[in-house]
This record gives sequence, structure tokens and C-alpha cells, in this order.
Amino acid sequence: MIVAFTIAVTAGRYSISVEDMIKVLTGQAVEDSNVKTVMFSIRLPRALLAIIAGAGLAVAGAAFQSMFSNPLATPDTLGVATGASFGATLGIMMRLPSMGIQTSAFLMGIISIFLVYSISKVKGESSLVMLILAGMVISSLFEALVSLVKYVADPQDVLPEITYWLMGSLSGTGFDDLLVGVIPMLAGIFIILGLRWKLNVLSLNEDEARSMGINLRFIRGLTIVSSTMITASVIAMCGKVGWIGILIPHVARMIFGNNNKYVIPASLGLGATYLLIIDTVARSISAAELPISILTAIIGAPVFIILLRKTGGIKA
Repeated sequence: MIVAFTIAVTAGRYSISVEDMIKVLTGQAVEDSNVKTVMFSIRLPRALLAIIAGAGLAVAGAAFQSMFSNPLATPDTLGVATGASFGATLGIMMRLPSMGIQTSAFLMGIISIFLVYSISKVKGESSLVMLILAGMVISSLFEALVSLVKYVADPQDVLPEITYWLMGSLSGTGFDDLLVGVIPMLAGIFIILGLRWKLNVLSLNEDEARSMGINLRFIRGLTIVSSTMITASVIAMCGKVGWIGILIPHVARMIFGNNNKYVIPASLGLGATYLLIIDTVARSISAAELPISILTAIIGAPVFIILLRKTGGIKA
């Protein structure tokens, strides 16, 4: 991660030497005044967002895969990403400012999880199967609403902006955005890290968990709330970022085994590093910045296939 962070801060169309980077970070003067401006206005907040967002999506994906005992589970299993996407596209169509779009996306992501939970309750109880089914329903509903917004949006100005936002980007991030946007991400990450010793029992039934003295409902609820805060915040700030939540936890399990005590911290570090690398490539590979979701899929899919062939399959 340190190497990836150094490359992210120094590489680009305006290159910065490692020596100048260290001087700026330690408060020393540099000959070129533009170095400090580029670092603090563009590179540093963007790199920090990549670290926190990548780490958050990876730990949320690892937590959901463990809770649902499903190797295909992602942070969007319960429809949070599509709900947040609808909020953002609605904000863009209404020409809200950047903070308004982020707020709209975050609130719709939270609303989507409340809808999922409400639908999944049968006779006052909510099972994992009902949660997944409700998540599929809500996800499809919000995907349809996103399509409706794109259909009625102005094709000259608004529609291209919506399309680009949905493909994901970390551009335009400043320290002011970070101070507001990453608080839910960090809160969710720290909660999941604190629960990592108990995540191994999330797939058990109520009786087995009760015999071990574990409040299964509370842990599942806290895991869902934490993952929702992370996913909604990432979507609100970065747009849709795919593959990290499903790829990175599997890589962590292939290296460290199935114990979440090690998988969660490993996912955090690997996810942060992966998104740092992806974002650096996205803004440096050509004159026009590429959307990060394109690169996460183009790079992530072949890497995933290679890892699967080397290890002999997914470790659920």
C-alpha cells in the first residue's frame, strides 16, 4: 500500500519526485510551488479516498460473503448500491450541487436497506433467505428507476453526466469532501474490524449461536448497518465501483484461509491497494481519464480467473 500510495501521489501528467513529496508531507519548502498545490488539492485527497473506499468495499464484501455463506455475495447484495445510484442520478437530473448529489445518494442507499428489511419480515421475523430475496426485488426496482431517470434526462447535458457518474470516478475530490463523506465509511470499517472474531458464526442458525452465547440478530444487524454505511458512502462519493467487493475477499481467503480474524484485515489492505492502483492507472493511462469501473472489471476478471486456476477454486 505504501508503494501504491507513493506512485499515486507522484505519477501523472504532472510528475512529482519522491523527494519533493516527502518534503511537502514533512512541511519543508520545495522549489516549485505548484508541487504543493497539486499534492494537497488533487493527489492526496484522491489517494486517501481510494484507500478508504477500496478498504471499505472489500471488508463489506467479505462480511456479506461470510454472513450469507455465499461466495458471490457483494456489498450490493441488499440493493444499497442501486438505491444510492438512483439518489445520485435523481440529484444530477435536478441539477443539485455536488454535496446535494452525495447527500441524495447516501439517503436513498439508507432508505433502500430499510425497505429490504421491512419486506423481509414475515410474522415479525427476518431470515437470511428473505433478506436476499428482498434485496433482489429492491435492487431491480431501483435499477428500473435509474433507467427511468436516464430516459427522461436531457440527452445533451444531463444524460452524459449521469452515464459517466455511474461508471465511477474519484476525480474532483477535495479535503472538504473527505471530511464529510468518509466518516460513515470509517465507522463501518471499524465496526466490521471489531466484529471480525464473531463473523465466523454468522452462518449458523439461531440455536447453535445461542448455545455459544452469541446474539446472532444483533451481530447480523450491526454487520448489515456497517456495510450499508460503507457502500452508500462510496457510491455517493465515487459512483459505482464494481468487482472490489467480490474479488478482494476471495484473494484474501486464497492467501490467508477462511478465518475472518485474518480475512477482514487482509481484505482491508488488499482492497485499499487495489483501488489505489486502479485509480492511478485510470488517470495516467491516457489524456482522458477512464472510469474506474471499466478498469476494475478489465483487470479484475483476468486476475480472478488466474487465481482460481492456480488455487483450484473458490474457498467459501
